[in-house]
Amino acid sequence: MAKTEIAKSPETAASRPRDMFSAMRDEMDKVFQHFERGFPRWPTLFQQGSSVLVPELDVRENSTSITVEAELPGVAETDISVTLANGVLTIKAEKKQDMEEKSEHYHLSERSYGSFARSLRLPETIDESKLEAKFDKGVLKITAEKRPEAVKAERKIEIKKSA
Repeated sequence: MAKTEIAKSPETAASRPRDMFSAMRDEMDKVFQHFERGFPRWPTLFQQGSSVLVPELDVRENSTSITVEAELPGVAETDISVTLANGVLTIKAEKKQDMEEKSEHYHLSERSYGSFARSLRLPETIDESKLEAKFDKGVLKITAEKRPEAVKAERKIEIKKSA
């Protein structure tokens, strides 16, 4: 008697997981894929590959100031807003893209718009009257000076030997 093997398709193999946890993981993957397909994508603001990203902020602090940087490629300076209210710094931006192609046989017109807002609480040590924002080559740089009383001389503390 000859044995015949049945070739399993990828769908059949995926529908019979090895264990209960694999089955749960497969089901959750299906739920998230369905969720992503069921909702419209955010317009192509800050797109990388097929995913849409909100720009991350780089925050650095030194003894005299705090610096916040955000890369905003393709955003016009006039479409950026920086505000400070109750110690919360908010950066808002809007990106608009228009594309139009005309040919003898077709006319293609595409528009995409998107916006984002990022907020972060600044420490009480900053001087709210000494904030400066600069935008150069797609990079927004905000510098917040610290109050003079917050910039104190460093003092070395002696470590005593225990008795």
